Amino acid sequence: MPNNPVQIGSIRCGVGERFLLIAGPCVLQAEFNFEIAEELVRLRDAYQINVVFKGSFDKANRTSIDSYRGSGLEAGVSMLAEIRNKYSIPVTTDIHESYQAAVVGEVCELIQIPAFLARQTDLLIAAARTGKAVNVKKGQFMSPADMKNVVQKLNKAGCENVLLCERGTFFGYGRLVNDMSSLVTMRSFGTPVVFDATHSVQEPGGLGNATGGNRELVEPLARAATAVGIDALFLETHPIPQKSPSDSANMIPLNRLESLIKTVLEIDKLVN
Repeated sequence: MPNNPVQIGSIRCGVGERFLLIAGPCVLQAEFNFEIAEELVRLRDAYQINVVFKGSFDKANRTSIDSYRGSGLEAGVSMLAEIRNKYSIPVTTDIHESYQAAVVGEVCELIQIPAFLARQTDLLIAAARTGKAVNVKKGQFMSPADMKNVVQKLNKAGCENVLLCERGTFFGYGRLVNDMSSLVTMRSFGTPVVFDATHSVQEPGGLGNATGGNRELVEPLARAATAVGIDALFLETHPIPQKSPSDSANMIPLNRLESLIKTVLEIDKLVN
C-alpha cells in the first residue's frame, strides 16, 4: 500500500512531499529554544525541507525520581506558542495523560505519543479528538505489525493524519537495537514513517540513575534508515548537549546538525 501524505498544519508529509525534519531539545529550555528554532528555519530554507520544532514540557518516564522533568504543561505550551508564532513553523510535544491532549492541541499541529504509551487507548483517542496530526512512537516492546492496531484506534477515533515512528527495540537490559524492516512494515499500513535517530542510540538506565547513550551512532543509523525509506527524521539537538537536563548523551550538537541533514538528503534523493 503506498503512503498517503498527511497534513501537519500547513505542511504535508509522505510520498511525493518534501522531506520532514522533526527536531528540537529533549526538554524545553527558554535560554536555548530560539537558537534551535532559528537553525531549523535556516536549514528549511537552505535545503528546501519541512521542519517541525519539538520540545517536551514533561519527561514523565525519567529513570530517577530526582531527575528534572521539565517546565510543566502551562509554561511548556506557552514556550511552544512563542516559537510557533515567532518563526511560523509547526511545533510538537509529547503527552502522557489524556487531559493534556486538548491543551496541547490548541498550540501544536502535531501531537506525539511516547513509545511507552503507544498502546494506551484512552490517550490515543484523546489525541485523535484534537483534530491534529498524531505521531506515535513504536513501543520498545512492540513488533512493527502491532502498530497496525494503533493506526486503527486513531482512525476510528477520527484521526486520519497518522505518522508512525521507529525508535529501537529492547535487546536485553540497557540496550536498544533497530530492526530496519520495521520501517517497511509500518509504511505498508499507508502511513508515513519517521525514524528517531537519537532515542535509538539510548542505553536505558545505562548510567544507573539515568539513561546513557552514544551520539556517534546517530548518523550511521540515520543514513541506514533513510536508505531503507523514511518520510521524516526525528532527532534531538542542543547547542550545548551537556547543558541539557535530559538525554544529553545521545543528543546531536546543533553545530553538527547541518552536516547530518545534508548527508541524509543526498541518500533520500538517491532512494527516491
